[in-house]
Amino acid sequence: MIICRSANEIERMKAPNQLVATILAKLAAMVAPGVTTMDLDAQAEKWAREAGAEPAFKGYRGFPGTLCVSVNDEVVHGIPSSARVLKSGDIISIDMGVKLGGFYGDSAVTVPVGDVPAATTSLLKVTNESLARAIAQVQVGGRLSDIGHAVQQWVEAHGFSVVREFVGHGIGEALHEEPQIPNYGKPGRGPTLAEGMVLAIEPMVAMGRPETKVLKDGWTAVTRDGSLAAHFEHTVAVTKDGPLVLTAPAA
Repeated sequence: MIICRSANEIERMKAPNQLVATILAKLAAMVAPGVTTMDLDAQAEKWAREAGAEPAFKGYRGFPGTLCVSVNDEVVHGIPSSARVLKSGDIISIDMGVKLGGFYGDSAVTVPVGDVPAATTSLLKVTNESLARAIAQVQVGGRLSDIGHAVQQWVEAHGFSVVREFVGHGIGEALHEEPQIPNYGKPGRGPTLAEGMVLAIEPMVAMGRPETKVLKDGWTAVTRDGSLAAHFEHTVAVTKDGPLVLTAPAA
């Protein structure tokens, strides 16, 4: 069942989502050679709890971290580690969720570490642009598959691949709600978008082939061919005036 939120509920969802946006911006600024993924995780948990929020991922189905931190060929669900030291040329996806005031917020960014090659910069740019194009499809009366179609068209036009095993999701009083939101497919299919739906849209894009596998830790998903992967995510409400990006950084 897809839940449509009231205007009051969407207003209440702004707090957790803005908190995530604020913390992600601070974490992105921390990213540098020599920083460990556990350094980022510890700061994220500290800032979340200081704001009165609970980390959404920590303990979720047994996940050990506040953040999913995925480096280079890791697509999603990387586990923070004091042994994982970032170096120049890496890229890191930082995915964070919190619960605050009974509602969840969820967002992700991928940032370069130091200097990266032009092809890597292009991967990040195209993935982020695909998210913007997906968000533009969040219109009352549109169809769910319009979102994934917009991602796939943009990504593949630039020579990259859309990861298929992982999808976006509804979000609200639970971290993962209906519907699932693939990042590919034909337009004009699936549920009709209605006012009050809240969607976590998250393109995951590979520089090489789209196939993935999960490592022995049971969480970390990597590209099978070892190619780099990027991941961006926003939580977006469907409103009569168009998409409302709840995780957009405050101006």
